[in-house]
Amino acid sequence: MPTLERIVRFAVNDPTFTPTGGPNGFAGSPAIRGLGRHYELTIRCAGPIDPRTGYLIDIKTIDKAARASVIPLIAQACVNRPTADPSSMISELFAVLRESIARESSAALDMLQWSLSPTYGVAMHAAEMNTALLRQRFDFAAAHRLHAPTLSDEENRRAFGKCNNPSGHGHNYQFEPLVAVPVSSESHRGTTFSLIELEDLVQRVLIEPFDHKHLNVDTPEFAALGGAIPSVENIARVFYERLASAIAAQARGASLRAITVWETDRTSCTYPG
Repeated sequence: MPTLERIVRFAVNDPTFTPTGGPNGFAGSPAIRGLGRHYELTIRCAGPIDPRTGYLIDIKTIDKAARASVIPLIAQACVNRPTADPSSMISELFAVLRESIARESSAALDMLQWSLSPTYGVAMHAAEMNTALLRQRFDFAAAHRLHAPTLSDEENRRAFGKCNNPSGHGHNYQFEPLVAVPVSSESHRGTTFSLIELEDLVQRVLIEPFDHKHLNVDTPEFAALGGAIPSVENIARVFYERLASAIAAQARGASLRAITVWETDRTSCTYPG
């Protein structure tokens, strides 16, 4: 079944500002005023394509539903519950948006993601309405050399080219864990695992051991003798294994679904795929 995604941008402003939609929906409506908060909703709907219109769902229907249901709840929470965990709100946001879309269309809400910053978001899928999916992006810098001890020097040079430089070379890596967090049906209750806990664990088990290191020289996981070749694929696997066990040790139901590592802005690996 086909799906359609729509991004809805909006601002939550100080209540003293007069509410204004503004014509610039690309930048956000309501438009940002003063020191407002800027958010994005990514809304994915699923359903058959209407043969009369060619639409799965009219995007104006998605926009109207989001602005009538989700955005007021977020704006209210920013005023009345500014310390609320977004993961604890996603069930309620998903439910009201699904109902609002169902009143106007035969399409069904398949996924809702609330991006609170360019690097941080929470999402819910129709197939897993008891689970919030938490994403945050991090970075670290490291050097590595791609060299397989089972190959000859000439074979390594042919296989890895410049990446086989004996002195190594460096990257500014980025990575993004995807964490599944059980949520209560009562939206006012907290979740079992928060962004603060994720950031603390990532700092301890990934950034401190690997940031500003030569992976082949300074880390046992990628040691020249006995370690894995520090390709982006193996880095993603090692990072997943280390962080998954650290999250599981919290023993409160959260689990690491996957981790994506970017070696450059054009090359990344997600593990598991």
